[in-house]
Amino acid sequence: MKLLLKNARIYDGTGAAAQPGDVLIEGDRIARVDADLACDGADRVIDLEGLSLAPGFIDAHSHNDWFALRSDPLPWFEPFIRQGITTFVTGNCGISTVGFNKDCPHADIIGAGLFGFGDARERSGSLKAYFEAADGAMPCNLAVLAGHCTSRAAVSGSVNRPLTPEEEARMLALMEEALQQGAAGISLGLMYDPGLYAQKEELKKVAALCAKYDRPLTVHPRANSAVSMSYPELLGRSHLLRAVDELKEIALETGCKLHYSHAIFVGRRSFKDKDEFLQIMNGLRAAGVDAMFDIYNELLGVSVITVILPAWYQAMSIEERRKPLNRLKLTVLVYASSLLLGFGFKDIQVAYIGKGYEKYEGKSVHDIAKEEGMSDLNAYLMLCEKSDFKGRVNMGPYTTPEIIADFEHNENCLYMTDAWVEEFGVQNPAIYDCFPKFLRDSLTGTGDTMENTIRRMTGATADRFGLSDRGYIRPGCFADLTVFDEAELKAAQPDREKPFGIRQVFINGRQVLCGDALDKEALKGSGRAIRVG
Repeated sequence: MKLLLKNARIYDGTGAAAQPGDVLIEGDRIARVDADLACDGADRVIDLEGLSLAPGFIDAHSHNDWFALRSDPLPWFEPFIRQGITTFVTGNCGISTVGFNKDCPHADIIGAGLFGFGDARERSGSLKAYFEAADGAMPCNLAVLAGHCTSRAAVSGSVNRPLTPEEEARMLALMEEALQQGAAGISLGLMYDPGLYAQKEELKKVAALCAKYDRPLTVHPRANSAVSMSYPELLGRSHLLRAVDELKEIALETGCKLHYSHAIFVGRRSFKDKDEFLQIMNGLRAAGVDAMFDIYNELLGVSVITVILPAWYQAMSIEERRKPLNRLKLTVLVYASSLLLGFGFKDIQVAYIGKGYEKYEGKSVHDIAKEEGMSDLNAYLMLCEKSDFKGRVNMGPYTTPEIIADFEHNENCLYMTDAWVEEFGVQNPAIYDCFPKFLRDSLTGTGDTMENTIRRMTGATADRFGLSDRGYIRPGCFADLTVFDEAELKAAQPDREKPFGIRQVFINGRQVLCGDALDKEALKGSGRAIRVG
């Protein structure tokens, strides 16, 4: 099958200025790119009439490995395809679907309370088996990171202690096996169970694996705010910066490629840490460390309801949690943190608690406390218990428009959504229009140039994660392509729970989106598993 795209404004993913031209697709690859290709021999010709054409967008931080092997994965991918996204780097925040043994006795806690396998047709923990099941049997392309939380949980469950030498060796072996089978790197989730219990020396050994295979270590750090529950001291150096200090030491000692996930600054008093964060990242690069980071174009984020609970409290039994002294200690810590952070229970919106508790959805913890006639903290702990400590919240502010605009001009910043579709409750707004907003920013003057914006979401991300023959419009590359209308992007009103500006999407040479119409038959098998190395 030969498909010819005529009269396009081509952004090729290199950061070069757009050029008018045509693209010939043969099968799943780009065959030719030229100024005026003849139609002879083409089975189908699509005249783009001057619309912009870019490589298919790559979501640099995703969790869609948890949904790709469902019996019907399309509902979990559809909103992202409508944004122009064709490829995902998955397994982030330490929480991957791979990196454990099939007979793992702790399989019930893999997913860190955020994800589950559902009706997935493959759940053995082997990346090789995952790729064999996924390749050509899912909507979009997927690369997968090996999750530290997953492998740690597999060998020890949820334990607040250093691993034994035997446990540590087994954990590292599981992650190394995934790297050998094509994982794009390793991810850490240092706010999630059981990653939050890992000490620095353990993390250095994980980072050394990444250095050995020359693949990135992506990190959800211990703290994304000036004050957190990850460190006992409320005063002194910002907790966010302490967490970055830890990563700096790990990267300098091991020489790993450090990739800082979702550069956010939770709470209004954390915004000031942005400049020093950039200084540290720039210093690492000056010292020879390949350090980068990524952002989404949203002011809030999604997390588990326990994200603000200290590790020592989460590790307690129910009886210990209810002891007056422990409750008093927690109360003092939470309210002191709130004052120092500029972030409180008014800023935590309940997204989902569980069936039967829909009345809480979309409301802040503070508003729920007023309705229930209790303190904010007691309402929060009540919601934690009703959700079996597995509820979901939307929280903000995580950043500001000014910080996003600054980062959009940073060549070491990549773009992502960190979003997934939920079966129930309030959705993360990033599933709808996160990538179109980056494009719109470039047109309205707040973001970088369009060619640099396209590069961040295509070629630069492909290079970062070793995604061969992806992210560029050039002969020999896979024909992942996104067509968009710059005039529509600029005129659109964002944050309306719908995409805008994206006209057509091609995945591995197959047109899967035209206008509003999805080719659901093609999407049953348009995606490929991306093995790295």
